[in-house]
Amino acid sequence: MPELPEVEVTRRGVAPHIEGRIVRDVVLRRDGLRWPFPDELPDLLAGRRIVATDRRGKYLLLQFEHGTLIIHLGMSGHLRVLPSGIPPEKHDHFDMTVEGADGRHVLRLTDPRRFGAVLWHAMQDGALEQHTLLRGLGVEPLGPAFTGKLLFEQTRTRSAAIKQVLIAGDIVVGVGNIYCSESLFRAGINPKTAANRISAARYDRLAQAIRDVLAEAIVQGGSTLRDFIGVNGQSGYFQQTYFVYDRAGVPCRCCGAPVRQIKQGQRSTFYCVNCQK
Repeated sequence: MPELPEVEVTRRGVAPHIEGRIVRDVVLRRDGLRWPFPDELPDLLAGRRIVATDRRGKYLLLQFEHGTLIIHLGMSGHLRVLPSGIPPEKHDHFDMTVEGADGRHVLRLTDPRRFGAVLWHAMQDGALEQHTLLRGLGVEPLGPAFTGKLLFEQTRTRSAAIKQVLIAGDIVVGVGNIYCSESLFRAGINPKTAANRISAARYDRLAQAIRDVLAEAIVQGGSTLRDFIGVNGQSGYFQQTYFVYDRAGVPCRCCGAPVRQIKQGQRSTFYCVNCQK
């Protein structure tokens, strides 16, 4: 599933091709994906200018003067910017044609498993932050509000495992399964440790590890395990530098002990028993 780095890579890839451009056409090739497509979406967007692109957690935000288009890539989705006129394929469900000084391009959403989403939040519906999908999200991990102090203060009453607390998304958003395992390894914290048993100093190290891991993943184009490709059709390669994720039974890069795999909340967690206490 695309996580925060993959969505940020996508945002940075599409932004130069769509920001400031006028939408000329929107084509919907089915009724919806995870949720129905908004009613009259082509009429809502045709002739309107894309003011800016943004991201909140794993949601890509295309901002217009009269509202925001919210795009989620789901489990298998990806966006590409293509020259106008390229025929759609089986899993190409959404096209938005934009026009600028260099001609027309198509922003195309491909989603084989159809767990993605394209939703509309009108300006008249209130602040975007209050949208159902966004209002419960925690702080952005790459923003100034995210600190070890915040993690420490917000976990004093939480006895759940730190891995589960992080991926819940209500304290810090976008630290998904892959990058959570990698960040906990770099911080030297066992993923089974109760969140309220971790010291302030260790949370400082963890916050920095999260920032470093996410930033490095973005630079390297994200991770490509199965479905994710970037806007230009190329795969990310951060998976080549994993310390623990998807390396069960492989010697730890630091101590040589076999990396272990366990299940937490029905998702796989990878860690080193020697390096993570």
